[in-house]
Amino acid sequence: MLQRSLYKNRCPGTSIPGRAGRTGSAGPGAAGRQNRARSPERPRYACRVRPPPRPNDRFRPGGAASRRSVAHLSQVERPSLHEPVLAGVVTAIVGFTSSFAVVLAGLRATGASPDQASSGLLALTVVVGLGIILLALRYRVPVTLSWSTPGAALLAGASVPSGGWPAAVGAFLVTGVLFALTGAVPWLGRLVARIPQHLAQAMLAGVLLPLCLAPFRSLGSIPELVLPVILVWLAASALAPRWAVPLALVAALVVIGVQLRLQGTVIDPASLLPHPSPTVPVLEPGALIGLALPLYVVTMASQNLPGVAVLSSFGYRTPWRPALLVTGVGTAVVAPFGGHAVNLAALSAALAAGEGAGADRERRWIAALTAGCSYLVLAGISGALVVVVGSAPAGLVEAVAGLALIGTMATAVTASFRDASGRMSGAVTFLLAASGLTILGIGGAFWALVGGLLVRLTLERTAVTRTPRGPATRGSAAEG
Repeated sequence: MLQRSLYKNRCPGTSIPGRAGRTGSAGPGAAGRQNRARSPERPRYACRVRPPPRPNDRFRPGGAASRRSVAHLSQVERPSLHEPVLAGVVTAIVGFTSSFAVVLAGLRATGASPDQASSGLLALTVVVGLGIILLALRYRVPVTLSWSTPGAALLAGASVPSGGWPAAVGAFLVTGVLFALTGAVPWLGRLVARIPQHLAQAMLAGVLLPLCLAPFRSLGSIPELVLPVILVWLAASALAPRWAVPLALVAALVVIGVQLRLQGTVIDPASLLPHPSPTVPVLEPGALIGLALPLYVVTMASQNLPGVAVLSSFGYRTPWRPALLVTGVGTAVVAPFGGHAVNLAALSAALAAGEGAGADRERRWIAALTAGCSYLVLAGISGALVVVVGSAPAGLVEAVAGLALIGTMATAVTASFRDASGRMSGAVTFLLAASGLTILGIGGAFWALVGGLLVRLTLERTAVTRTPRGPATRGSAAEG
């Protein structure tokens, strides 16, 4: 019986061994020889007997073969979450540590107290994390948000508005309303897109210039404190550019800790906990024109539009209107607590959408989700960072903020003067923004845009109109 079961599924033209002489027999006998003679093309080993199964291994649930097959299926159908999760954590850490000093400098420059600046950083971090989680779960796209670093730099270069800190909070609130309107009203977004990009970048570069000079000015006043930070930044920029600013921040925190130790300063542990500090907004015309409008333009031109371009470069389509509505509502929510602007991430967006977030593009949204959760964790330590940074010697935090903005300024300067036909308007915009001009209580960023547009519409538009037609003229225009 066992022999019959083993050869039950034998191939045609074969028979059970030992039964020679029957039709189809493969053993000795005339019938077997006749069968082989009728099919000479059949290979000698065309049919092999199937080996008997191993019931204790193959068909038993939980056997070795079963475990191997399940493990193989899990590797094929369930890719590892290690890469997207790690990319999300890195996105949040880099985005937070590389620019929170700029945010604190901007809020303090517009009249915020240390507690109000701490409240603003806390509110921004929480809303950025919640916004990322909402967009990632809803659209399954690696969309990441951040606070407006160029906007914070603009605030750092401005002065306290005539209405004080409540007027600045009112400007932040109006900025959020403008973001939401841009998402709800399509023509407003098209109007912003029509602003010459080189003028917006020139305004940003002019605002950043005094901030980027801070590290080198502090190097002359407190070299023993600033020089180690600059050296760490240079070494990290050569070896690991992504971590240059975070490592410079770590070096600055070490320097601050040593200073506090030498001075015998004791920090109250209760002050390390973050706590919100709301402020009633005041709508003051000078602050709305001098802060809200430039903040809106700079954030749209330097954060939201580049953020869409970064995602598009990785093959993702940004949910434009929902993202602007989320950032607009988020900005309006954080404004009373001191937050200035929430927007699409541009610099850190590539960390969550790139190949470092995993080979499976359909699962990179997990990196964004992890980044949102990581921001919520970082919100818990924001108060401690503000207290430690507030205890730093004068000029050290500004030096770290300036180092963090050098790359942004280099990009802005390059974009400002790339087009030869717009260099005059770009230069005027850059100089007006860097001058710190204030007229009627309105800061230089607004007047820089006005002056640049005026030069653009008169000198450069007139030069293009008056240029005679000809082969040489067309060639020079194409070159510019």
